[in-house]
Amino acid sequence: MVLENNIKVVGRINKEYSDEFAKSGAKIGNVVNVRKPPRYVGRSGQALAPEDITETSVPLTLTTQFGVDMLYTTSDLLLNIDDFSKRIVQPAIKAIANRVDFDSTLLYQTVYNTIGTPGTVPNALLTYLQVNQRLSEEACPADDRCIVITPAMEATIVDALKGLFNSVPRLKAQYETGNMQDKSLGFEDWYMDQNLRTHTVGPLGGTPLVNGANQTGASLITDGWTSAAANRLKKGDVFTIGSGSTLVQAVNPQNRQATGAARQFVVTADTSSDGSGNLTIPISPAIVTSGPFQNVNQVPADNAAINVLGAASTATPQALAFHPDAFMYATADLPLPNGVDMKDQQNYKGVNIRLIRDYDINTDREPTRTDTLYGFAALYPELACRLAS
Repeated sequence: MVLENNIKVVGRINKEYSDEFAKSGAKIGNVVNVRKPPRYVGRSGQALAPEDITETSVPLTLTTQFGVDMLYTTSDLLLNIDDFSKRIVQPAIKAIANRVDFDSTLLYQTVYNTIGTPGTVPNALLTYLQVNQRLSEEACPADDRCIVITPAMEATIVDALKGLFNSVPRLKAQYETGNMQDKSLGFEDWYMDQNLRTHTVGPLGGTPLVNGANQTGASLITDGWTSAAANRLKKGDVFTIGSGSTLVQAVNPQNRQATGAARQFVVTADTSSDGSGNLTIPISPAIVTSGPFQNVNQVPADNAAINVLGAASTATPQALAFHPDAFMYATADLPLPNGVDMKDQQNYKGVNIRLIRDYDINTDREPTRTDTLYGFAALYPELACRLAS
């Protein structure tokens, strides 16, 4: 419970406890495949029009084993349980929670929907309403949306809203705590988290264009970049394609109508240009122009401009707004060895942690280790939106 109460992002996303590895113990690198339901287009009229059932899955790899080791004397065990928990256990578990939370904030690199101007702290109510607008355009359920913002964002928006008409208790709470209150501006919860990441836009360079018409899928062939330049685009960079009639627009995932907003794509790996300025960009989402998984209104046109969000090398803190289904966090059993003084493994709300204690007769101390094995995946990244600062 101490751990679960100290993780901001993970506390609000879906959790998957996997006991499929419990018999032999989980090993680093185990994969949990999280299945996603099929999506259908439907038909009009009486004629039967069967559709293929296409189930997809997202691999969630348990990559990280982290823990804190403690060493205390038998006299420390004479403390009552509350003192022992406060002095010895809670600091260790909070350290684990901070690491898990810090790792979770890297999920921003999987999110392509982005609002705000890199390099500028948002100071207007409209910016946060536009985040909610983007989530609605992606058919995100209205319930359970939350937003996690940086300390600078919180200070700026609380100051900006101080003159708005609101309930006296809400304004009083914001004034006294300096924190945005729950159920504000369409979000069920607001959190401030110092662990949010700062993204640095790639060095860019050149005049990048789409190289070849009718491209679909999870990569985009481009040219016009500065030649033979390393890491022109960085993992997590966001861009749009075209303008005017060539603008590649997002579509609503249910009715597949263009929303009027440019479809944003996120770069999924650092990419470098070749000697001729060509660069193939790995992207998410994959470009799909028809069928149940359609996400754009048209294919990119040849020579359409690549418009990267933010100036070259701009450092921009990344807040996250999301529905719990956007991401998945998973933990699994670790082995419980024999021949020790104490061993236990507990699961609380999908968060699994193991504790092993032994006794050192030479020092009258009891070395104790705590471990958790975990991983993250973006399940429905369209149900999340970044807020640049």
